[in-house]
Amino acid sequence: MRATIIHGPGDIRVEDRDYPTVQQPTDAVVKVTAACVCGSDLWPYRGVRPTHEPRAIGHEFIGIVESIGEAVTGLAVGDLVIAPFVVSCGECPQCRNGVTVACDRLAGWGGKDDAGLPIDGAQGQAVRVPLADATLVKVPGVTEPDDALRASLLTLSDVMATGHHAALAAKVGPGRSVVVVGDGAVGLCGVLAARRLGAERIIAMSRHADRQSIAREFGATDIVEERGEDGVAKVRELLGGVLADSVLECVGTAESMEQALHSVRPGGALGFVGVPTGGGGVPLRYLFDTNISVGGGMAPARTYIPELLADVLDGSINPGRVFDVVMPLEDAAEAYRAMDERRAIKVLLTP
Repeated sequence: MRATIIHGPGDIRVEDRDYPTVQQPTDAVVKVTAACVCGSDLWPYRGVRPTHEPRAIGHEFIGIVESIGEAVTGLAVGDLVIAPFVVSCGECPQCRNGVTVACDRLAGWGGKDDAGLPIDGAQGQAVRVPLADATLVKVPGVTEPDDALRASLLTLSDVMATGHHAALAAKVGPGRSVVVVGDGAVGLCGVLAARRLGAERIIAMSRHADRQSIAREFGATDIVEERGEDGVAKVRELLGGVLADSVLECVGTAESMEQALHSVRPGGALGFVGVPTGGGGVPLRYLFDTNISVGGGMAPARTYIPELLADVLDGSINPGRVFDVVMPLEDAAEAYRAMDERRAIKVLLTP
């Protein structure tokens, strides 16, 4: 099969790999029907995170179950499934408490399972899925989604679930004012999540017309292009002299965290989901003095997918709009370039 391999900074190649097979009784093999490039994939692409040896990459996919191990009981060949961005067991204390990203048997696509067996990356034609019953989510009643539904289903594997996690951590709810820092796919999904949870005022911080347009479509009531102190002042002006009840940090840099933190009113809440890229820190004295609560982290997508899936299937939300470019898998290197150069918000890959 063909699969995307990262060799080093700026070096993405699509290469031949062995087609996956069932290796454990709890495995499933899924034929990928859609995958994508994530903003966090750009960190190794840019060299921010080292790549010590070539490895499969990609952690978001949907597809059709092709084969299952003898211990798999909740899935059948032919099922359309969504794969969260990590593997989890569903049985350990963390999974039972909904924190599947801290699973005792946690594994990542392109890594190894807890038996030491290699796992395929998501940006390929097929993937062996360990712990398939607990990890995969079946899409009921659908086997051949149209393009729009396919895109929205794919967002549930990561970005929509992550935006939802940020909104929950920031205590978004009816009547709340919200600021979203970051206008990538996660930030845009954070806007959609805030609207879904009933926020009254949603301010998207964005300097790009195409992203501003989707933010408004998703429910943003205001756009702020200013940054730093000017950005904080603009938020305060829009909200009648106060700062936001809830702020979603969806980037992961020291600058974005500072922007987010200083956009929250005293007693408000900040939800952070941007993968930290080093530098800076949360000033504890500032939190102490302002009573701002901070939560978030890696989103337990497997926990959120069933709830969000219901809204996708009934048409309540259409997060697939964050995909503004579709490319064949063979063009994965160009997909990375397009996202790195901000020529694309998020690229959907078709194997």
